[in-house]
Amino acid sequence: MKTLNILSKLTIVFLFVASINACTTDDLDPSTEQNKPVEGGIESDANLYGIVKGAYSRLTGSGYYGRDYIINNEVRTDNCFSNGNSGRFTTQAGFNYSENTGFFWDEAYEVIASANIVIGVNPDEMTGDMDYIKHMQGQAYALRALAHFDLLKQYGQQNAGGTLGVPYVTEFKGEDLTPSRKSVDECVDLILADLDMAFSLLNEDYDGSPEFITKYAPKAIASSVGVYFKRWDVAKNAAAAVINSGLYSIIPADQYVSSFGVDASPNSIFELAFSSTDNVGINGLAYIYRTTGGGSYGDVQVLDEVADLYEEGDVREGILGMEDDMLRNIGKYPDNQGYDNVGVIRYEEVLLNYAEAQFETGGDALTPLNQLVAERGIDAYTEVTKDILLDERRKELIFEGRRYDDLVRTGSDIEKISLQQNFAATIPYGDYRMAWPIPKAEMDANSNMVQNDNY
Repeated sequence: MKTLNILSKLTIVFLFVASINACTTDDLDPSTEQNKPVEGGIESDANLYGIVKGAYSRLTGSGYYGRDYIINNEVRTDNCFSNGNSGRFTTQAGFNYSENTGFFWDEAYEVIASANIVIGVNPDEMTGDMDYIKHMQGQAYALRALAHFDLLKQYGQQNAGGTLGVPYVTEFKGEDLTPSRKSVDECVDLILADLDMAFSLLNEDYDGSPEFITKYAPKAIASSVGVYFKRWDVAKNAAAAVINSGLYSIIPADQYVSSFGVDASPNSIFELAFSSTDNVGINGLAYIYRTTGGGSYGDVQVLDEVADLYEEGDVREGILGMEDDMLRNIGKYPDNQGYDNVGVIRYEEVLLNYAEAQFETGGDALTPLNQLVAERGIDAYTEVTKDILLDERRKELIFEGRRYDDLVRTGSDIEKISLQQNFAATIPYGDYRMAWPIPKAEMDANSNMVQNDNY
């Protein structure tokens, strides 16, 4: 039987529908009901809303933000390792992956497919609220950019000595089902263009829960794109737009630990909805980070050295805890059944993006940095260095899937600092394993696809 690549598979992707016309938190919760195929065309804002929900639902899958995307970016660093308790994540933690391991390739392109359906409709030919339709198209542009950004960071060659990025897909069922890889720079340009389009289409009148893309979420994402790819003016301006919106605030020191068990906190810019009806259980983040008294897998432990990361009085240390003699992430994603929403980007990260962009462009990095640490129980800094900025990012965003990105984007080696780590020796920056292999199914089906080196 002929093997289909991801873009061919997406011609039979399910369209998601809903029976209501307005956004509510309950409607966003992923469920099997959202997987019913549509008979007929996309004719109304209600039809379109169902497809947008489908895109969010795909992001929540355990292969993507629901678990693996975050965990893979922690076990390959100086934060965590896989103890192999149930055999999960040892391959990723040991940098032993091959082209037979697809990771989140399929899931990301499925998000893109759903987004492209929404982007491709003509609002003038639909019934319903025209402004709301355009608002949903704005969400779709942002989701398309986010998925391509995630793909580019993991499969692009920017940290492995090459220039190839990923296929940037802008049409659903387009004519080119075997697209070639664009360059990294081309991908970044397209991501930023999509985020600009998203911002122009999104309408604050329809903003509500951060479980949906709201007006300033594209700017927040753009600030991270700018930081990752050293487009410092982009990062600075995008982060400043979020900060100056006045819509978000730093979580206070006394609420830092508890905030990770609260949905839609004042610092949340974009998060993915989970609830008690989802009950992801063994497929969730909590099940991997902790044993919870023996009831969970607990494959991902914290390196012992992390205990020395926080100075006395730093409230962020409160997310750490012990299970017998094992250091664990106790505070983030605390619900064992996966009822906690999963954050994609929060205000503190944007503030750190702004501080780093200011530092790199000769601006005032000290003020935004000290705004953050003032709410973390530690003394204000009197100077800013790149190492300080990266250390604060590590302490603030630990276990949220940011550490690996921060190491490779700054040209750092993946250091072997502990016998607990799953890889045998320090992996130098530029090693071929800093780009994941394109999945074999894609290589077999797409004659225009080029594999990353040494796979």
